[in-house]
Amino acid sequence: MLFDFHGTLAQVEDPVTWVVAAAAACGHELDRGKATVLADRLVTAGRAGGPLPARVPPHLAEHWSDRDLYAHSHRAAYTGLAATVSTDMEGLADALYDRLLGPDGWLPYPDTAPTLRTLHDAGVKVAVVSNIGFDIRPHFEAWGMAGLVDAYALSYELGRTKPDPAIFLRACGMLGADPERTLMVGDTPADAGAVRAGCAALVLPAAEPGRPNGLGATLALAGCAA
Repeated sequence: MLFDFHGTLAQVEDPVTWVVAAAAACGHELDRGKATVLADRLVTAGRAGGPLPARVPPHLAEHWSDRDLYAHSHRAAYTGLAATVSTDMEGLADALYDRLLGPDGWLPYPDTAPTLRTLHDAGVKVAVVSNIGFDIRPHFEAWGMAGLVDAYALSYELGRTKPDPAIFLRACGMLGADPERTLMVGDTPADAGAVRAGCAALVLPAAEPGRPNGLGATLALAGCAA
């Protein structure tokens, strides 16, 4: 079975929490009111894991286009977007980005661990397939789920992004799985691109951080009892 990462297995932390933590890393303490205003501006400018930016400045266009193919472009795109928001906090753009790179900046959905454990115990191999510009293996290790994932097909490592069938085929190859007997679970039309690789696809709506997103429903499709 294949799973998307963001919006399917985990969600980025609340924007206000994100901004408060990054500001603290820069030596600044923000009250909730100021943090809320700043978070709104930063999310509008473009946050990894958030909605698409309202506008990508021309000088960031190439990095934006390549953000899921190269780690340096991913960082440059999102720190560059954050830097378009004026603040008096030196280093804030990098601190905001660095929250992404560690598990503290993410919340696995409540359904994630039970679902992955049930699949693991049933002998169903699992790969995480993600359009992403950094390594998420440490996140699963910190969450105690590293042993529940058999492979990672990450776009910046493979040079392919969803919905390209190649990334799904590569993930199936990592598992030794027949695409026609493999289910891809995600939250966007790009995840449904797995159908072009011969897989079945299930698209679930992303939920807010910390709330169940219905991931457990995949167990019946995999022939597993919860």
